[in-house]
Amino acid sequence: RSGAASKMSILGLKKKQPKTFKVKVITMDAEMEFSCEVKWKGKDLFDLVCRTVGLRETWFFGLRYTVKDTYAWLKTEKRVLDQEVPKDSPITFHFLAKFFPEKVEEELVQEITQHLFFLQVKKQILDEEIFCSPEASVLLASYAVQAKYGDYEPNFHKPGFLAQDELLPKRVLMQYQMTADMWEEKITAWYAEHRGIARDEAEMDYLKIAQDLDMYGVSYFAITQNKRDTDLLLGVDAQGLHIYSPNSKLNPNKSFPWSGIRNISYSEKEFTIKPLDKKKDVFKFYSSQLRVNKLILQLCIGNHDLFMRRRKVDSIEVQQMKSQAKEEKARKKVERQILAREKQMREEAERAKEEMERRLFQLQDEARLANEALLRSEETADLLAEKAQIAEEEAKLLAHKAAEAEQERQRIEATALKTKEEKRLMEQKMREAEQLAVKLVEQSERRSKEADHLKQDLTEAKDAERRAKQKLLEITKTSYPLIAAYSTPPPPPEGGDLALGSGSMRIDFKDSDMKRLSMEIERERLEYVEKSKHLQDQLKELKSEIESLKLEEQQQQAGVYSLRNEARGYPPEPPYMPHSNVRTTYMPHSKVRTTLHAP
Repeated sequence: RSGAASKMSILGLKKKQPKTFKVKVITMDAEMEFSCEVKWKGKDLFDLVCRTVGLRETWFFGLRYTVKDTYAWLKTEKRVLDQEVPKDSPITFHFLAKFFPEKVEEELVQEITQHLFFLQVKKQILDEEIFCSPEASVLLASYAVQAKYGDYEPNFHKPGFLAQDELLPKRVLMQYQMTADMWEEKITAWYAEHRGIARDEAEMDYLKIAQDLDMYGVSYFAITQNKRDTDLLLGVDAQGLHIYSPNSKLNPNKSFPWSGIRNISYSEKEFTIKPLDKKKDVFKFYSSQLRVNKLILQLCIGNHDLFMRRRKVDSIEVQQMKSQAKEEKARKKVERQILAREKQMREEAERAKEEMERRLFQLQDEARLANEALLRSEETADLLAEKAQIAEEEAKLLAHKAAEAEQERQRIEATALKTKEEKRLMEQKMREAEQLAVKLVEQSERRSKEADHLKQDLTEAKDAERRAKQKLLEITKTSYPLIAAYSTPPPPPEGGDLALGSGSMRIDFKDSDMKRLSMEIERERLEYVEKSKHLQDQLKELKSEIESLKLEEQQQQAGVYSLRNEARGYPPEPPYMPHSNVRTTYMPHSKVRTTLHAP
């Protein structure tokens, strides 16, 4: 009994324990997992998700799940497990916007609501569930970039910073032959224009543009028209019901605004729309599944309720939310203004800091340059002092050299004076020698003339002797007897060359005297010629000495000039050499003497 009782108690405890199931909820920017009780209704799970997200505008959203080849929305009044939810564990739901507002700027109050709508509409545009032109796509992408990255900063947002972001539909990218860099450049050009726009404002601007797109907020269903079985599309949105051709989701063929619909009903696969104007025909269509008709009716009821709600005075809850949102926006605006001022002040402070750092670096560079200049100046000063010392020593050396040069100059001048005196004496000697040579020449000419006279007298004497001999012979022949009578000859006449032989009279002119006289004349001529040659040699030697004295004087003058230049600091110049000719004179005994002659 005790064992059975314990077993009964354990079974009772098990029955009392609540059973739970796992749920995974995926929002547009997060994933959440919950442990739910079996008895929970759809409203319990939906409220838990809304509380977790912090959402108060719950009437726009719902939990969507996949059923076979379509989707359905979790009903709030029924238990979760009693609906056709997947049997997986955890059960996956998508927390999405089920109904869309007519005017986002007036109906979306909370920032989280705006953010969730922004993310969902952006995904629908990128997935091409909402058609968007290329121009509008680029503009919307620029607002998305502003919402994600904030204000554009050229120094921070370098080219290529959008390479990992999906911003444009693939259809737009394929429509134009443009590179990713070119698209980024276009988006960045618009992005730079949005400076100062906060994230919530950028998202709201995005939704304002998106709500004007033709496919915004429209849920499409495939239907067929009554009897003709024509394929059509039914569109449900915040404005009403719209009938489209299968190939055109932009322009409806027929529209039924909520204000013009009296009743909507379905019977299995048949769906009926009754206009408010009874004169108009009732529109009927058929769907492929009963589940689709239920979904269409659910969306019609929700959109119609919101349509009627917008045209009524807001409830107290909505008014409080709008008031709080308004206060929150005002507070955030003030905070943004304060933040903008602080940012501006910080930027100004950073600019001032950068300017001060730049100025500090500049001053440091100037100080470094000044120190380097000072060091260079000190080195230059030391170098100049050393150069000054060297210059002073050089000046002393030059003064010493100048004194030596002056002494040398005086010596050279004295030598030059002496040389000039010697030159003058030599010139005087040369003139005297020339005069002597002239005299010798005159004497030689005179002696030559005398020799010629003597030769002429000798010739005349020879002729007179010949005539005297001839005449003597003639007298001897004619007067021999008379002459023979005289035994002693008379004394010879004074100065004559006549002689009387024994026994006869004979006149004899001696040839030896004539030869002696000729020899004396020839000897005197040779002596004169020898003296003349000797005198010419002396004149040549004297001229050579005079030329050598002149050359020495020129070299001495060049030396004085170079010494003066060295004393004045000028570079030395080569000594001046006159245009001289080298004359080689042949001298006896095979000696060659080279003499420089001035031109």
